[in-house]
Amino acid sequence: MAAAAGRLRQAGIEAPQREARLLMSLASGLTTSQLILRGHLAAPDDLRESFERMVRQREACVPFQHIAGTASFFGLDFISDARALVPRADSEVVVEAALRLLPEAPGLEIADLGTGSGCLLIALLVTRPDVSGTGVEADVAAASLAAENIARHALESRARLAVQPWAEWSGWGSVDLLISNPPYIRSEVIASLDPEVRLHDPEVALDGGADGLDAYRELAGLAQTRLKPGTPVIFEIGYDQQGDVRAILSAAGLTDIGSAKDLGGNDRVVWARKQVG
Repeated sequence: MAAAAGRLRQAGIEAPQREARLLMSLASGLTTSQLILRGHLAAPDDLRESFERMVRQREACVPFQHIAGTASFFGLDFISDARALVPRADSEVVVEAALRLLPEAPGLEIADLGTGSGCLLIALLVTRPDVSGTGVEADVAAASLAAENIARHALESRARLAVQPWAEWSGWGSVDLLISNPPYIRSEVIASLDPEVRLHDPEVALDGGADGLDAYRELAGLAQTRLKPGTPVIFEIGYDQQGDVRAILSAAGLTDIGSAKDLGGNDRVVWARKQVG
């Protein structure tokens, strides 16, 4: 573990000692306490081989969640691999905002546009067992991952997938809340992102166009023309995009615009509502 931490440090991995310990726990199936108690024992050959394989992957900046095959989000475990963005804690504030705006009534319908791994949709459905929803995802590979996560959480009876672009989806007028984490990175910035993101997250889920705002313009226009009056929309945003996204939503005629920060103090979510009347 000490040698692995040194290698991870050289590879530029943050908190290399913690990562080495997590990789050993993953390889061995032992908790941190158990590793401490057995620290004087020689590692079996098969464990050494498994641990070495994981360390090499992490040195290459493969996300830990991809090595483990799972990611934690909103207290739930999700299958995680290169088919979609890794579920990240910053996005949990988006779910919290949606739960505040979702009416307290049974039988409601929600939609998650660009659902990716399905983490936003699934977190909402698990928290609100009286609600059903649709994940709209144009990428076939990402949709297959969302389907696996829906099955993992036994939500097949309440969660549907529409494998198509959101502009072609016919269900806009039937939903009571819309949520999305669209691509919002400026095209020119993608080449400078951390290797974990740049090399292992799908570019289609990152690239938001020249100014990072293409998806918001499209979604705002579709929301205004297709949603039922009064329907709330909740969007994840980049840390520096609150003002721009607010302006886009306002220009589209949406009302009751608000925002919230993530645990790191960065702007992370903007919401609005299709006006009534």
